[in-house]
Amino acid sequence: MALLPLKELYLECLHCTKCDLSKTKTNMVFGEGNLRAKVMFVGEGPGRDEDLQGRPFVGRAGQFLNKMLEDVGLKREEVYIANIVKCRPPNNRVPLQSEIDACLPYLRNQVAIIAPKMIVCLGATAAKAIIDKNFKITVMRGQWFERKGVKIIATYHPAAILRDPEKLEPAMEDFKKIKEELDKLL
Repeated sequence: MALLPLKELYLECLHCTKCDLSKTKTNMVFGEGNLRAKVMFVGEGPGRDEDLQGRPFVGRAGQFLNKMLEDVGLKREEVYIANIVKCRPPNNRVPLQSEIDACLPYLRNQVAIIAPKMIVCLGATAAKAIIDKNFKITVMRGQWFERKGVKIIATYHPAAILRDPEKLEPAMEDFKKIKEELDKLL
């Protein structure tokens, strides 16, 4: 796929029918935030609230993500937030590999446009799609990787932390690492 300007990419995603998720979505959830962000957060896919509003991370997990950002001195407006897939999988199931494969070129185009210095994978699905297909979130979270000059780290998805509060402390350690790296770039 040729690199598209943001507006054209948005329109292509809006009218995409490359997988069956396009048939069951309410809204396509493109991504949002600072177009010159140094850090880009990437989740798995839209949930119910995101599908209804057409915006990423606006439900309970999104509110929790905002609090985690604030706790390390970051504002949501400073970062860019997107997902591996742009349309909600039915019943919030994990996206199928074919759905991920159909949507990944769009995310790569977004990364090329935003040109972040750092990507934070929120959860195993994002880490498997971006870092390594065999990524184990419980073992490899909090470790830095580098691809084409971009630092990449994975941590627990905010929804996973809401389900299992014991994940909060290690996730906040990761967020502190992210902020420390970000401070080095400024």
